Amino acid sequence: MKKLIILLLTALVSSCTSTQLTDSWKNPEIETYAPSKVLVVGLTSNIEAKQKFENKLKKEFLMRGTDAYTSFEVFPKSFKTEKLNQNELDSLEQQLLQSGFDTIIFSKVVGSEDKIGYTKNFDVYDETFIKFKEDYLRYQDSFYNPEYYEEYTVYHAETSVFCICPTKERELLWKGSINIVDPQSIDKTVNDYINLIIEALETEQLFSPIALSTKKEIS
Repeated sequence: MKKLIILLLTALVSSCTSTQLTDSWKNPEIETYAPSKVLVVGLTSNIEAKQKFENKLKKEFLMRGTDAYTSFEVFPKSFKTEKLNQNELDSLEQQLLQSGFDTIIFSKVVGSEDKIGYTKNFDVYDETFIKFKEDYLRYQDSFYNPEYYEEYTVYHAETSVFCICPTKERELLWKGSINIVDPQSIDKTVNDYINLIIEALETEQLFSPIALSTKKEIS
């Protein structure tokens, strides 16, 4: 069932996008979840991408009637330039609880790898009728012509949804592993990534869809 959900989500959101959902886990003890006040955190050294990501995801929560804030609005200014230790994070979590937060959605890049692919698509022939010389002639240029290859980078990212409810410790509700393939534009990558997250959380009933009667632009 889990694999089927991942396949369906990937088919829905990966077409013509730079992001792909590769794995997904949902807490089996949670059937549905409705956050009331959310902190959106993106961990990256690219401040522009971080701001755009957090602001857009915050907007998605607001459009669904859920109170939401970015880390820029909540975390201390030193968070932008300094690492936080365990005690500081514990103190921050207590402040969040006292301020009425019950959910943190945390996204980060966990790795990357360089890839090489063919720039020419060979999958246009019926392979069952091809002869040796035809097959050889089709592919031989790929070994002698560098233009047949394209180098690109795949970034491996993760998004986690945590409950910080007073009666529980930091509880992981959902976690998704996402590949960001050859990103060329911050805006497009952020949009694709957030659309993928939203589709996943709505499917898992952890994120309320926008009612047609209330859907509107929030500036």
